[in-house]
Amino acid sequence: MLYREAGDFKATYRDDSQTFPIRFDRTGYYVLMAVAFGVVPFLINDYWANAVFVPFLIYAIAALGLNILTGYCGQVSLGTGGFMAVGAYACYKLMTGFPDVNIFFHVMLAGGITAMVGVLFGLPSLRIKGFYLAVATLAAQFFLVWLFNKVPWFYNYSASGQINAPERTVFGIAVTGANTPAWAKYLFCLVILFIVAWIARNLTRGSIGRQWMAIRDMDIAAEIIGVNPLRSKLSAFAVSSFFIGIAGALFFAVYLGAAEVGESFGINKSFLVLFMVIIGGLGSIFGSFAGAAFLVLLPVFLKNVLVGMLGWPTDLAAHIELMIIGALIVTFLILEPHGLAQLWRVTKEKLRLWPFPH
Repeated sequence: MLYREAGDFKATYRDDSQTFPIRFDRTGYYVLMAVAFGVVPFLINDYWANAVFVPFLIYAIAALGLNILTGYCGQVSLGTGGFMAVGAYACYKLMTGFPDVNIFFHVMLAGGITAMVGVLFGLPSLRIKGFYLAVATLAAQFFLVWLFNKVPWFYNYSASGQINAPERTVFGIAVTGANTPAWAKYLFCLVILFIVAWIARNLTRGSIGRQWMAIRDMDIAAEIIGVNPLRSKLSAFAVSSFFIGIAGALFFAVYLGAAEVGESFGINKSFLVLFMVIIGGLGSIFGSFAGAAFLVLLPVFLKNVLVGMLGWPTDLAAHIELMIIGALIVTFLILEPHGLAQLWRVTKEKLRLWPFPH
């Protein structure tokens, strides 16, 4: 009986068009933000930061970026891992070349550099789409990994070919390096995710978001009614790559601390983020969070239950994880193409009508 709209009146268009028009949803959002910013930093430890919270926050940023391109604009991409590598290596070069600049600006500039690279590789989308565009972005994935492997300048001529994040601080507190406290890594990533999600939500609800969705639904009809396909597609690639580049920079500098492009940003990374978007829900901001949370928590759950409690071999648990992910992808594509986000919407509709028949 709590999830009701009775008495929740909207007197202006602004009130009616807000992100959470129902008071119960707004309250839940404010409570969630209060817990995320005011409670979790005091309770988090290294295990929870490295196993759950920090990877979830980073993958949520990457999933938001890919969802804008694939879910909202309908442009299939299999090059997410390569674009994350661009963000990581751009951040590394900026950190080593400009050590006095705040790490926050390095991360944002790395996202900007990735956006330019994304626009360059997004140019084929003006001529091709669907499977052929997926192959083109897959080629971008392999080309970028090859480039960062074969050009020593990108890893500062290191003998190992590995990049290592130097220690950097924000307000005197380390957020990169071996001495970084768990709560500092968590808060740094959380603040960036909050900014990215706010930008994504406003873009998708505005005129540019409507243009993306028009291109996704029927590009020829969208062009007839005045939508510029060049600007729409390239802006989607730019915004998507900007977010993915930020995720790559955080993944390298804050989460891993050291990275090698083939292992850290290979094709498996591209598929992982794509699976997050498919399971969470295409064309949904909430779906990006839901998919990232699910695929980050699933390995942790299986490891603790199958390996820790039941004593199963680690490799068997890894195979079961792949089987579960594959089965879920097939199930969602057949039964619920809009993923966990649609299931959540249906649940809310049922709660709004309960206990009456529906």
